[in-house]
Amino acid sequence: MAKPPTNHGKHWTPQDVSLLQQLAKENTPTRVIGLKMQRTPDAVAQKASAERISLKPTNQSPYTRRKP
Repeated sequence: MAKPPTNHGKHWTPQDVSLLQQLAKENTPTRVIGLKMQRTPDAVAQKASAERISLKPTNQSPYTRRKP
C-alpha cells in the first residue's frame, strides 16, 4: 500500500490555495502540482474544483482535432 503524503488530512492554508492558483495558471499538470504540494492528485483536483480553479491546460488543442 502506498504511503500517504506528508500533508494527508491537513487543512489547506490560504498560501496553499494561492500556490495552487499560480501552478494552475502556469499549466502545471495535476500530478506535478500534487508532488510539489505533497498532496495527492485527487486532493489537488478536489480543492481546485471547490475553489473554482481550472486545471484544464489552455495551450493544448482538443484531442478530436486532426490535422489534414
